[in-house]
Amino acid sequence: MFAVGFDDKMVTPALGKLLDRGVGAVALFSRNVESPEQVARLCFDIQKHAGRPVLIAVDQEGGRVARLRNGFTAIPSMRAVGASGDETLAHSIGKVLAAELRAVNISMDFAPVMDVDSNPANPVIGDRSFGADPALVARMGSALIKGLQAGGVAACAKHFPGHGDTSKDSHFDLPSLPHPAARLEKIELPPFAAAIEADVAAIMTAHIVFDAIDPENPATLSPAVLTDLLREQLKFAGVILSDALEMRAIADRFAIEETVIRGANAGLDVLAICENPDLQNRAIDALSAGLRSGKVVEEIVYNANVRIERLVRQYVRPAVENPDLSVLNSAEHRAIVEQFSSVPVGPDPTERSIT
Repeated sequence: MFAVGFDDKMVTPALGKLLDRGVGAVALFSRNVESPEQVARLCFDIQKHAGRPVLIAVDQEGGRVARLRNGFTAIPSMRAVGASGDETLAHSIGKVLAAELRAVNISMDFAPVMDVDSNPANPVIGDRSFGADPALVARMGSALIKGLQAGGVAACAKHFPGHGDTSKDSHFDLPSLPHPAARLEKIELPPFAAAIEADVAAIMTAHIVFDAIDPENPATLSPAVLTDLLREQLKFAGVILSDALEMRAIADRFAIEETVIRGANAGLDVLAICENPDLQNRAIDALSAGLRSGKVVEEIVYNANVRIERLVRQYVRPAVENPDLSVLNSAEHRAIVEQFSSVPVGPDPTERSIT
C-alpha cells in the first residue's frame, strides 16, 4: 500500500530495505533519470531486487511535466492536445507514451490531468489541463487513457475531485474551494466520471478541502470524498492513490502516523511518500501498528490489496534487462507529435514531488 521515491540513479540501500519490507510501487523523478538505457536498467534492478512484480510509475504528462526527456519523444502539453479537439490524436499520444514507457520497463503513467483549467490564477495546473471546458477535458482525457492502457501502461487520472480552480499550490499550502455541490457536479466531476467510464486504472487525490463535500478534511484524507463520492457515487473500482504526503498541504497539519491511519481509513489504496526514507519507514510502521491495534479496519486493507494486486497483474510485466529502445523518439512517434503546431514548455511546477 505504499509508493516510494528515492534519490539516486540506481537502487540505493534505503530503497532496497523498503522493497524488502514489501513496498509495492516506486515513483521515478528527474533525479532518477540519466538516459533511456539507465532508466531501463534501474527498473530491471528494482524488480530483480524485489524478486516480485513492482509497479514502477512516472509523471510523463507532456509539455512542462515530463520526467523523461533526453532520448524520448517530446510530448506536447495537454493544452495543445486539447486545443486540437481530435480524440484520435489524443488516443495516439496515449499510445506513444505507453510504447516509450513500456520500452524502459515502466508500468504506470501519472497522467492524464483531468482537472478543468477554470482559474487563470492557478499556480500549478494551467496548460497541464486539456482546457477550460469540462466536456472537452472529459473527451480528450478519456481518449488518452484508452491509448495508454491499450499500450499496456496503467493510466492515473488526477487530481480528484479537481485541482483546476485553486489559487494556491498544495505543495505549499492547503487550498479550499467553497463551490456548492451543483457546481462541482457541473465542472469538476464530469471528467473523472468519464475517466471511470474509460476504465482508468487509478485515480490520484487532491490535497484540497471541498467545503460542499467535507469542510473539515482534505480530499486525500476524507471518507466523504474517497469512499462516499468516488467509490459509492461514481462507482470507481480501481486503485485510489494519494498525491505525495510530504506536500505541505498535508505535512504541515498532520504527523505522518496520523496521515497514514486517516488516509487508509478514508479509502486510500496507495500512500505516496516520495522523498524521505525515515518518513517512508515510519509510515509502514504506523500502518502495521494501526492494523494490529484495530485503528485501521482490516477489511479496508484487504480490499486495497485486492485492487492493487489486480492492477499489478494487468499492467506489470517482467522487466527486460536489455530492451529494444528503437521505439524511443522514432520517426513514427515524431510524426504524431508534429501534428501539433506548438509544444508549450515552461518551468515545471511539480518537480518537487509526485503530482
